[in-house]
Amino acid sequence: MPKDALGVLSEIKKSFITKQIKEGRRGDGRKPDEYRELRIQTNYVPRANGSALVELGKTKILVGVKIDAGEPFPDTPNLGVFTTNVELLPMAFPTFESGPPNEMSIEVARVVDRGIRESKMVDFEKLVIEPGKKVWVVFVDINVLDYDGNLFDACSYGAVAALKTAVVPGSKYGGKDTLLPINNTPVSVTIVKLDDVMVCDPDLEEEQMSTTRVTITTTEDGHIRAMQKGDLGYFEIDEIRKAIKMSSDTGSIIREKYLK
Repeated sequence: MPKDALGVLSEIKKSFITKQIKEGRRGDGRKPDEYRELRIQTNYVPRANGSALVELGKTKILVGVKIDAGEPFPDTPNLGVFTTNVELLPMAFPTFESGPPNEMSIEVARVVDRGIRESKMVDFEKLVIEPGKKVWVVFVDINVLDYDGNLFDACSYGAVAALKTAVVPGSKYGGKDTLLPINNTPVSVTIVKLDDVMVCDPDLEEEQMSTTRVTITTTEDGHIRAMQKGDLGYFEIDEIRKAIKMSSDTGSIIREKYLK
């Protein structure tokens, strides 16, 4: 996401963060592989088919899932439909404005969508009502309420948690309500490079200072399901290997502790 959208960090602050990083500590006291305090509350919106409120440090997002019947895409007549949207509410950050999706919201939505879709988290074959004519359409709407870094992971955790508790409203069409068919639990971990040090779950200040970023999504079997590189910098091969291990290790902890 564009650095100019995140504001300006003073040189004094940058020097302090750089000094801390070189000493193996981060500005907020975390170790490089530690994520911020995470809180997830599911079923937060009673009238949604699924929902979750996520707080990752001071970053806060609200996810709502709506499931309704609709037509399948012509090229996938025997699969349900899945769509993800991210809304950056103006109250969440000084530079966020009302209006159509911007580069930042589009990128976050695509990363979240790809991690869920490529992991085969949702069994879309079971969302067919009438082959070629009617399927269940799953809408995931993500609203950013307060932004203090790492929207990729916060939004992904919220979407996954909301989907895992979502209900398909079959009773609206003469059937019965059922849980959304879920195959696995994808977990994304975002890692940035600060002065050649790899750190996961960057806060706002670390995002402002980072030279490059990668978001890696893994599943329970340890397989990489999606990877998205961002910013203009680069990773060495050994750094990518380190990022993959950090993502897998951290992802396992988050999956077991927060997304069971």
